[in-house]
Amino acid sequence: MVALFRRLALILALIAPLSARAEQQDIAAAARGVVRVVLVATNGSDAYFVGHGSGFAVAPDKILTNAHVVELTRQEKDLVIGVIPSQGTKTYGGRIVAYSPGNDLALIQLEEGSLPVSTFYAGAVSDGQHVTAIGYPGTVDRAQGLGLKQLVEPLGTVKTSGNVSSGRASQSFDTVLHTAPLAAGNSGGPLVDDCGRVLGVNSFGSVSDGNDAEFGFAVSWREIASFLRQAGVSSLHTVVPCRSMAEADAAEASLTQREEAQSEQSERARADAREAAMNKARDTAERDVISARENAMAGAAVLLALAVLGLGAGGLFYSQGREKRATWWLAGGGILLFGAIGLFFLKPSFSSIDERIKLPEDKSVTGNNAYAWAGDNICRVDVNRSRLTISEPNDIGFHWADGGCVDGNSQYVTSGTGWQRANIPDDRNFVTVSRFDPATGTLRVQRWLPDLDTMAKARALLKNGPIRGCGSDSALLGKIASLQNDLSALLPAQPNERIVYHCQKGRLAPLDAGNNP
Repeated sequence: MVALFRRLALILALIAPLSARAEQQDIAAAARGVVRVVLVATNGSDAYFVGHGSGFAVAPDKILTNAHVVELTRQEKDLVIGVIPSQGTKTYGGRIVAYSPGNDLALIQLEEGSLPVSTFYAGAVSDGQHVTAIGYPGTVDRAQGLGLKQLVEPLGTVKTSGNVSSGRASQSFDTVLHTAPLAAGNSGGPLVDDCGRVLGVNSFGSVSDGNDAEFGFAVSWREIASFLRQAGVSSLHTVVPCRSMAEADAAEASLTQREEAQSEQSERARADAREAAMNKARDTAERDVISARENAMAGAAVLLALAVLGLGAGGLFYSQGREKRATWWLAGGGILLFGAIGLFFLKPSFSSIDERIKLPEDKSVTGNNAYAWAGDNICRVDVNRSRLTISEPNDIGFHWADGGCVDGNSQYVTSGTGWQRANIPDDRNFVTVSRFDPATGTLRVQRWLPDLDTMAKARALLKNGPIRGCGSDSALLGKIASLQNDLSALLPAQPNERIVYHCQKGRLAPLDAGNNP
């Protein structure tokens, strides 16, 4: 019955639209670091709105945008740059720290504050790929009748969708041509894939009849990587292709079904081998018993014949009056007779066949507890079972101790047949829940990228600071379990990222060590 349900789940997953459009929560996560970049002219106590563009965080305190968005600030000294996040209540000032008009890129340093950092996709962009432009088109601002006050306050981004049209880059620098609608104000905003990774920086568009762009050009990752490297900024990037959670679930279900089929086939093969070995052992035991019975009966017959001769000789000697010799012959014949009777009745019975069957020890199957996880382990990513959006498929070190202590400072608590722990990193804007199953050596790391408000609520759960240390103290275990329950109530059921690792004994070299799960 369980196998039937799994097959049904696999079928349902496979008939789902696997090439589905963007996961909305991934696009929402990408928008967390998108900002409106405004230029304001100051004249004494007066301030005037000059114009705006878009941008996004490539480091907690650094914003990437187009050079033409901030070009006026290099010419007009009374212009200041304002950075308006899409979430929260704070706005920030900024200054240009890198400027490259040749590929239309500029880097702004925040004077204070920090923002969620975007992840770039550094792989090949495919023709026809679905993309989303995120930013602040001025046409939407005007249509909504937004005033100056509203334009310099945190406001949600606008998202438009289209497709990549590869093979047509601009002549000045490398770009990605796409059909996501753009308008004045989108400049400097990110063009993202369906997993929310940045493919490029929207720069300009084609113009038809004097209206807004029908096609957009985004500065490509190749240009961005060189610019950020020269600016001394280490970006977050990945080369793992985007896949939906439905695709990951379908792939995992397919792999699980295949492994179960292989396991079932292997079990049948072992059962057949055991049966063949049993038949062979039974045949050997039967032959041994038959041979032993025949030998016993033959021996009994020989002893009986000798007993008869001994008894006959004793009787003959007795009739001749040779009593002493007769006694010896009669005694010997009697002993031989008892020996023959004993050998006949003590011959092996056919019921002893089962006792004689000896099967070779089956070493192909070991119990789940045969593998000792305590100590250093290397956990390697199973890309086929994973959905990576912001992470690279790097192996990680995993030191496990009996009782659920990981790396000597992170206590896991029991959850069903496994061990689980939630974590909110101090310097990253995501929530992680890790689960380790000692029965299979599988480590599953799931990450959520919530909005600023939800992230603030999650951090508020740790009002007394991060939960550190290991032990079996009931208060410690209670705090960890309570945090997990409270986070479950805050976060959606589906994470943004799921990484499945298979662990084995070993230790990573220091340069290969990954992040603590």
